[in-house]
Amino acid sequence: MGIRHVVLFKFKDGLDWSDPRAAEAESVTRQHPRHIPEIVHWQCGRNVSGRPIAHDFALVGDFTDRQAVDRYLTHPDHVRGVELWRAIADWSVVDFEVLLKSDT
Repeated sequence: MGIRHVVLFKFKDGLDWSDPRAAEAESVTRQHPRHIPEIVHWQCGRNVSGRPIAHDFALVGDFTDRQAVDRYLTHPDHVRGVELWRAIADWSVVDFEVLLKSDT
């Protein structure tokens, strides 16, 4: 079984996409698959809902196993992304087991 890693980001009060730090955090996050070999599949993007309850950015990443997630979490590119997001947003994370195509 693979692991699906889901993160939902919400800007801190007073911040939005007009802040250049947001664009930098987004760019680094979008580039993770180019730098972190443990990532099997990666999707991320800005919220398109106008609902006030909605988060501002989300990512979904698939990994072969828990050990791959652990390596991803300590990879320098991921650590850089965390530092960038920490300055501008709060987030929630969930990791759960999924059947990957490679498992079939």
